[in-house]
Amino acid sequence: MTISKGIGREHTMKSLLSYAAPTIGVMIFVSIYTMIDGIFVARYVNATALSAVNIFMPVYALIFAIALMLGTGGSAIIAKKMGEKKFQEARSNFTLIVLFGTVIGLLIMSLGLLFIQPLLALIGATADEQLFNYTFTYAKILLMVSPLITIQMMFENFFVTAGKPNLSLVITLIGGSLNIALDYVFIVVMNMGIEGAALATAIGITIPAFIGIGYFLFARHNMLYFSKPKVDWKVILNSCINGSSEMITNLSLSFITFAFNLLMLDYIGVEGVAAVTIMLYLMMFLTPVFMGYSVGIAPIISYNYGSQNKTQLKHIFKISTLVIGISSIAVFALSLLFGPYLIQFMVEKGSDVYHIAIDGFRIFSIGFLFMGINIFTSMLFTALSNGKVSAFISLLRTFVFVLTGLWVLPLLLGVNGIWLAIPLAEFLSLIVCTIFLLKHRNVYNGSNNDSLLKGEMKVL
Repeated sequence: MTISKGIGREHTMKSLLSYAAPTIGVMIFVSIYTMIDGIFVARYVNATALSAVNIFMPVYALIFAIALMLGTGGSAIIAKKMGEKKFQEARSNFTLIVLFGTVIGLLIMSLGLLFIQPLLALIGATADEQLFNYTFTYAKILLMVSPLITIQMMFENFFVTAGKPNLSLVITLIGGSLNIALDYVFIVVMNMGIEGAALATAIGITIPAFIGIGYFLFARHNMLYFSKPKVDWKVILNSCINGSSEMITNLSLSFITFAFNLLMLDYIGVEGVAAVTIMLYLMMFLTPVFMGYSVGIAPIISYNYGSQNKTQLKHIFKISTLVIGISSIAVFALSLLFGPYLIQFMVEKGSDVYHIAIDGFRIFSIGFLFMGINIFTSMLFTALSNGKVSAFISLLRTFVFVLTGLWVLPLLLGVNGIWLAIPLAEFLSLIVCTIFLLKHRNVYNGSNNDSLLKGEMKVL
């Protein structure tokens, strides 16, 4: 067992980028195959089927958010303990967290299937009989694999913590490619409709989940694998607290999208809602580098925090701020250069939706300048086992500031105010992040501050 080639080595900018690259690739590929999945449903089934997929998204987002919370929060705890050379304890905690996530997935599956009709009524699937039937078929299949969805999402983080980010990328490529191929077979060739789309997604999740289970069962040569778990509710609680910011971010996105849609319906109409959808797809394509890099190096930060390697922490922080700063400028420039072409790929050039999206994107893209450092700062505090600060930043960034902007700015600026809500929220979040970075700089900046030794920090 060695850690010299993984999270425990002395890192340079090249090694950090190399370590984070597979995670960035995972997030880019997930964005691509998610969009292709939607295109198959829209073109080869119908628009109502696509609406059914979108209506189920809040439930899927909840499962995803819980898995991400346990994955990111648990990774911080596990990597920190590996840094403290407590390998057996780290493996025990890892097994416990995976089992807990599986139990949560089973609970969601059982309750979801038992109360599926009230659930579908709650999320708005009863407005039309065909819509209800499509959503019922799609939801039933995905709820049946919700434990595997939870496992697969957690493993994306745990492979990085285990020093195997490339394996995470390979498994994601296998699952995503299988999903796309089965979309074609089930929907186009076999004409299975929405059921085919659900089965393709379910199989694309199931295969990577079982590969991950097999790896952590038998890869005893690695530093992280399944072992006898010890029930420790403090570990579960700390995992939830540490990863709460990531959960808040994902759950807030569904609510904020709903708020955007309502405003666009009021100010422009259905074309405005379509433009918002395009904007969210573009954001999904242009920003994986921020989240991918931050998630990719988080276990390295946690490991060095646990081993009290303050020199390496300071070095990693300086490199990361440089990488994120350059990436932010590059993403903003690319959005200005290629944004119109990406919009044209999704909607006919010259159409009303095209012009709305083009005008909105010129304002919306300003947020890319600030988004990277905000995402990195939130993940930094998660990696330092300070879930309170991380959650506070995420709550302000993805919920409070955006909703406030959507409430005030349209009254002052009309439609432009709607587009400005995200850039303003990111700018205000940058101020908050700067305050917290300065307040807790002794933790990651190489000082002998007691908070580093004790691992205790207050939010304010």
